[in-house]
Amino acid sequence: MTLANDQRTQLEALYAEMAPAHLTPLWESLAQLVRPEPKSPAHVHRWSYDAARDYLMRAGDLISAEQAERRVLILENPGMPGSSAIVPSLYAGLQLILPGEIAPAHRHAQCALRFVMEGEGAFTAVDGEKAVMRSFDLVLTPGWQWHDHGNPTDTPMIWLDGLDIPTVRHFDASFAEHLDVKAQAESAPPGDTLARYGRNMRPIRGSTADRRPHNQPLFHYPYFEWRPALEAMARSAPIDPHLGHALEFLNPADGGPVMPTIAAHVRLLPAGFEPRPGASPAATGFVGVGGGGTALIEDQAVTLHPRDVFVVPSWHRLTLRADEQLILFGYSDKAAQDKLNLFKEELA
Repeated sequence: MTLANDQRTQLEALYAEMAPAHLTPLWESLAQLVRPEPKSPAHVHRWSYDAARDYLMRAGDLISAEQAERRVLILENPGMPGSSAIVPSLYAGLQLILPGEIAPAHRHAQCALRFVMEGEGAFTAVDGEKAVMRSFDLVLTPGWQWHDHGNPTDTPMIWLDGLDIPTVRHFDASFAEHLDVKAQAESAPPGDTLARYGRNMRPIRGSTADRRPHNQPLFHYPYFEWRPALEAMARSAPIDPHLGHALEFLNPADGGPVMPTIAAHVRLLPAGFEPRPGASPAATGFVGVGGGGTALIEDQAVTLHPRDVFVVPSWHRLTLRADEQLILFGYSDKAAQDKLNLFKEELA
């Protein structure tokens, strides 16, 4: 704002008088409040799984899952220190459950997903039903549903936690409760929900067999189901020039994203394939599932390795290149942005 010296002096004097009344001039900050395009404080970054795993295992020697309630290392974006966030709207962390441990039962307003990085045979129990977890499974603990974690195996179990903690914090709507027992009583055998709700069918509403919440019946998306579906698509479907082959995880109740604030998907890029670049305001965290390649995010190149995590902040142009068949898992805030009519894309 270009102003004459005397005008600026008078305005500054006015602002000083207004300050005790907690009034500020919009005209001094409008350009920062209503931007022509997003300018995220988040930085492009990649977290090495091997390095994080080493720290996590060392923490496992020092504090139990019960003492910590959740033994998790937060993946905090370097552009947002102190925020406990990977991007302004989403949280990410790596959680460790050692053999014989239980992470106690609780529930909260925040929606959470668990993407398994390592191990087989531990479980997440949701409202009394165990989802037995294997590498690269997706397990949900939707908002306000009781959940605990346990590991009856003889090997460690590690998964990525993705939550909408910053979004809930923005609305100042955080609530949490704890059970007075470590683990919930079992109300259904493992896999019961997947059998009832995961086959494009569901029990008739109101029947005694319809035991899950109507708006969120399914919470386990196994790797042994989504990986063959993705590969079958790659064999038969034309490839999308921007995404490669991509499948979104859906809520079978409404065909929408898996949770109200978080969308999740998987991609397969054949060896040598380089999708056209694109950008959107949906900030996305990615996990390498298989293969290798490079992500060019604006002008920053990120080398992709299995189990490493990298982040694409809002409105950052992403170009992927697959040196070998590349498979990625991604979760984003697109679900919330769609509901708020904020989402748009810029595709080359």
